[in-house]
Amino acid sequence: MSDVVLINITGRDRKGLDAKFTGILAEYDVNILDIGQAVIHDYISLGILAEIPDSKDFSPIFKDMLFEGHNMGLTIDIKPIELENYEKWVHAQGKERRIITLLGRTLTAQQISAVASIIAANHLNIDSITRLTGRISLKRTQDNPRASVQLSVSGTPLNILDMRRKFMEISQKAGIDISFHVDNIYRKNRKLVVFDMDSTLIQGEVIVELAKLAGVGEQVNKITESAMRGEINFKESFQKRVTLLKGIKEEQLAKISRDLPLTEGADLVTKTLKGLGYKLGILSGGFTFIGEYLKEQLGFDYMYANELDIENGVVTGNVVSDIIDGEKKAILLRQLAQRENIALEQTIAVGDGANDLPMISIAGLGVAFNAKPVVRQRASNAISSVGLDGLLYLIGLHEREIKQEVRQATEYSYG
Repeated sequence: MSDVVLINITGRDRKGLDAKFTGILAEYDVNILDIGQAVIHDYISLGILAEIPDSKDFSPIFKDMLFEGHNMGLTIDIKPIELENYEKWVHAQGKERRIITLLGRTLTAQQISAVASIIAANHLNIDSITRLTGRISLKRTQDNPRASVQLSVSGTPLNILDMRRKFMEISQKAGIDISFHVDNIYRKNRKLVVFDMDSTLIQGEVIVELAKLAGVGEQVNKITESAMRGEINFKESFQKRVTLLKGIKEEQLAKISRDLPLTEGADLVTKTLKGLGYKLGILSGGFTFIGEYLKEQLGFDYMYANELDIENGVVTGNVVSDIIDGEKKAILLRQLAQRENIALEQTIAVGDGANDLPMISIAGLGVAFNAKPVVRQRASNAISSVGLDGLLYLIGLHEREIKQEVRQATEYSYG
């Protein structure tokens, strides 16, 4: 019967290290059952689970590995693995797997420890940890610092609702975002991302800016805040607010489009996703005149919003068609998925208000962005500590991949 051994190689990294040690194993016809490595600040940890054929004596392999390790200044640790334990490990591969992403301006040991403690308390095992953001200089100040790590965990949580609640508590206290979702075939096969517009793609609420022009800012602001908190029906509140906008001149709308600032990271997230081949959509309870502007500026494929009724160059206080509320957003998301011939599990929905919850809840990955408390409590994933580009880390992109996509998009645009 063959023997199974675990080989751990640690020390300063160098070119050719993997080739050297796998070459030694190759000389003895060793089978590699598992292999993995991590390099942190030029120090490597390489693990190899190997099957030694029963016709081979392990002594010369052991001697050659130790000899080469000594020459390279590395520590070689070799442990035999009982066949029964190995088989248990093999069968454990079918366990549920989840991805937990930590995202913030910085990450501290205290934050990671708190998350790891909850994972352990739910009898889950952390199988791997991957840094998604780039290396941070301690001498140069970054304009928009990001820190993100991704944990791959296996096992079935003892109480998933309690686990999510505790993650939210950590998020609120520590100022980081914690994403927690199932690792399945759809995770790396998303195809469509839809965004809310006001307070998601752009800063602020357009209807509030329009209300200032109409001299009814305070009245509209109160109705808007109440609606976004889910306290009153969206359609009813929307019509009340639009009625108050009667008399605004059409030429004033174009100026608002140009002057409204994008949310931090909006340009980066759209360029990157477009470069990766995603289809992008705006599903908004706001207005088409802003949506059309953003669609052209950011390269969206779809845009659905409410169209203000205008007669003789003046806003009448009505909308042209049916009001787009939360339920309509969910319907539109389903329709777009069908049009793109993809499953709902391959979609991502991002929004901040209560009227975004229907689409967030049915999307494969629903994300609450700078959201109201009621939305954060009901959404599985949230971004509050960084800009909208934090979405790129939640879907598992590494910073170098993000920069590469933006560079290619820029070259394509100006080449």
